[in-house]
Amino acid sequence: MGSFSIWHWLIVLAVILIIFGAGKLPRVMGDVAKGIKNFKQGMKDEDKPDEITHPEPVASRPINPAPANATAESTQPGAAQKVS
Repeated sequence: MGSFSIWHWLIVLAVILIIFGAGKLPRVMGDVAKGIKNFKQGMKDEDKPDEITHPEPVASRPINPAPANATAESTQPGAAQKVS
């Protein structure tokens, strides 16, 4: 009673044939096979490392310090600037 006998499996097969019909069964099994194939392909693609494109490093420019002869007047907003 713990395991299924051949008669159990034949009854299950007969019920499946009645439900799906003899014509639909090959199509259903083909769809299952395609699903398994796509699943395996997806798992295989997942194992491959993604090609990561690193951006090229930007050339760094030194920051120019403030000119030594700059006066406080020229850095204040609204101050009149000398025209040469």
